[in-house]
Amino acid sequence: MIEQLTSTEVTELTRKYTYGTWRRQQGWNPLHLVDAEGCYFVDVTGKRYLDFSAQLMCVTLGHKNPAVIAAIVEQARKLPYVAPGYATDVRAELTKLLLEVLPKGLEKFFFTTSGTEANEAAFKIARMVTGKTKIISRYRSYHGSTMGSIAATGDARRWAMEPAGKIPGVIFAPEVNCYKCPILHTYPSCDIACVQYLEHMIVNESDVAAVIVEPVVGTNGVLVPPKEYMPRLRKICDAHQVLLIADEVMTGWCRTGKWFAMDHWGVAPDILTTAKGITNAAIPLGLCATTGKIASYFDDHFFAHGHTYEAHPLTLAPAVASINEMKRLKLNERAVELGAYLGQKLNELKSRHVSIGDVRGIGLFWAVDLVKNQKTKTPFNTMSEKVAGKPLVVDKVAAQMMGNGVFIVAWMSHFVIAPPLIITREEIDKGVAALDEALKIADDEAEK
Repeated sequence: MIEQLTSTEVTELTRKYTYGTWRRQQGWNPLHLVDAEGCYFVDVTGKRYLDFSAQLMCVTLGHKNPAVIAAIVEQARKLPYVAPGYATDVRAELTKLLLEVLPKGLEKFFFTTSGTEANEAAFKIARMVTGKTKIISRYRSYHGSTMGSIAATGDARRWAMEPAGKIPGVIFAPEVNCYKCPILHTYPSCDIACVQYLEHMIVNESDVAAVIVEPVVGTNGVLVPPKEYMPRLRKICDAHQVLLIADEVMTGWCRTGKWFAMDHWGVAPDILTTAKGITNAAIPLGLCATTGKIASYFDDHFFAHGHTYEAHPLTLAPAVASINEMKRLKLNERAVELGAYLGQKLNELKSRHVSIGDVRGIGLFWAVDLVKNQKTKTPFNTMSEKVAGKPLVVDKVAAQMMGNGVFIVAWMSHFVIAPPLIITREEIDKGVAALDEALKIADDEAEK
């Protein structure tokens, strides 16, 4: 019999003996959750919270989707595990679906258990195929927490691993950020100088195996590139025989109104990585997909990668169910329609709050930037303050929203708003109203 613990014991055991990620451990007091369904999760007292960021931008179909749960149960009864060297029905079934929805040309798959691992696989494949070593990433980026992927992460989460822990050969380019350009240009007169600088880096670095980008930057602010950016980057990579890796861990699976964000620009990467929404986050699964051209290299070269849980049948079954549910519920169309509604509501907030510097997004993937001053665009907090454990303005706003029953992801000086794609207009109104009320905290800080 499993011992019944009190809520205090559950919280204390969690806090004392397990790590809270990306934070100082002192002061961590995790909320005890007991249930979740649809667009809501529930704490031990019975209080319901609107999940306005789909947890970590991953519960695309909403909590406890019945088809996904049924797929996990059925697969557990049928074949819970075999080593990756065997063929299985579910592996073949998922492969057929992936060939339908992925950008054309991506036709060889390596299954992992996270987006981090998918990016690690992408780096190894790129280096093996090209015979080159360097990877170009961008400063406002996050690609994972293992040694290769954290080395390619541009934000503050990389700092603790340097210099000894950083794998060699990763260099950083300026991000695309038309709100506050890192190289002080203005779109469209800039002629997309940030992507041209990437070409300058490739030429002057030499030995560049790949460029990795989040097509729409995720945690670091939902940075949507101009329409010219990705086609130009594709041409630059082709001209210099450099592979283009699209990290769609967060932007895949209908989040932006397309199956994958790269579809917005008609650009197919050489390698695409994804995770999160592929199983509605119900089971850990990641994917590294490559072109047939890349795959052909390994016909007569050793594929030097693998792990015990690759193509784990219990992870593949919910992916099949999730893709079929996305089709059935027409989530691409919902993301476009409700994303336009959410964007309108958020932009209305901007006109009422002096602390909002920018509102930007695509599909049901939005960010609200907070600033001390709208003219100078100075953020409330910096990466150094985050690492140092200083209380952040966005965290204060998010805490008040939680008190009012709405969860939102806060990072540095912005919010990432990416609710389940099954959200209703009424629920969007509820989330925006809670943000509207809590932003008074930031407005007071901005006026100091």
